[in-house]
Order: sequence, then structure tokens, then C-alpha cells
Amino acid sequence: MSLDPTIPNPESPPERHASEGEIANRLDAAVEWVGKSFSWLVFISMLISVGEVISRYAFDSPTSWVHETTVFLIAVMFAIGGPVALARNKHIRVRVLYDTVGQTARNWLDVLNEIIALGFCGGMSYAAYTLFWRSSHTPLGEWTVERSGTSWNPPFPTLTKGIIMVALLVMTVQTILHLVQAIQAVSNSKKEA
Repeated sequence: MSLDPTIPNPESPPERHASEGEIANRLDAAVEWVGKSFSWLVFISMLISVGEVISRYAFDSPTSWVHETTVFLIAVMFAIGGPVALARNKHIRVRVLYDTVGQTARNWLDVLNEIIALGFCGGMSYAAYTLFWRSSHTPLGEWTVERSGTSWNPPFPTLTKGIIMVALLVMTVQTILHLVQAIQAVSNSKKEA
């Protein structure tokens, strides 16, 4: 039995699709935990940016790595934001139609939404994979890493593309699980009718 009421009990399958703000399954709970852990990257970015400002203006000693590192850390946060929003069912939704129909129609709209989201996430995952592959392999297929091309020259472009790919793959799996739950909600509403 889970101590957190927003995390589903694994012994009992969900009777309906998760409402906005609710955790729908164990993967969503894990994604939310990872998202909370990664949220510290914003604080770290702020600290190194403040350190850079002090170093540059107080000691006339600018660094070459702070800007790229900050951009990379914030890019990671944005990539993780997609799965976290999906975990809490807080993604953008046009509610004009959704709020005017009954629960049965909402269940069907949830199924339609998940099918569209699955196509989108699947397509974006494939695109992210091709970008990551080109960034991490030579045309002959040998492993390499794309670098930024600056004086510091970190492999952040390849790392960023890999993180985006992983985030999109996680969103694809989340969408599949949410689609199953939405179909179960339609099935349960038919049994109740």
C-alpha cells in the first residue's frame, strides 16, 4: 500500500484515466521523482552563473565553460519537463470541448488524445534518434561525439541530443500506458452503463 495517495496502489488496476495532477502508474511516479531530483539543476545553473559574474567583474577572470554548462543544464531541465508534465497529466489541452461533455465522452476523448500523442511521441522519438545517431557516429558508423567547437569544446551537443531522445522515449512509453488506462476507463464505463 502506497503512503502517497497520488500514487496508485499496484494491486488494484485503475478504474479510470488519471485526472489532471494525478499520478497514473509507477512509471509516472518514477518520472516525477527523477524530475524533482533534476530540478536542482536550475539551482546549480544559478550558482555557477553567479560565480561567473563575480569572477568576471570582481576578479577580471572570466571563464570559458560557464555559459555552455548553464545552457546544457537548462536544456536537460526542458527535456525532462516533457515526461514530468505527462506524468502529472498537466500537458496542454484544449478544454473547450472536454469540459462541455459527460464522463463517457471524456473517456473517448482521452483515448483519442492518447492515440494522437502516441503518434507524435513516436515520430519525435524517431527524429531524436536520427539526430543523436548523426551526432554520435561518423558516416561510416564509428563512434564519435559532436563537440561544441569552442575553446572548451565539451561534448554537450551529443549529450543534449541523447537526453532529448531518452526523454521522448520515456514519453512514448508513458503514452502507451496512459492509452491502456484510457481504454480501460472506456471499458469500465460501458460495464457501468
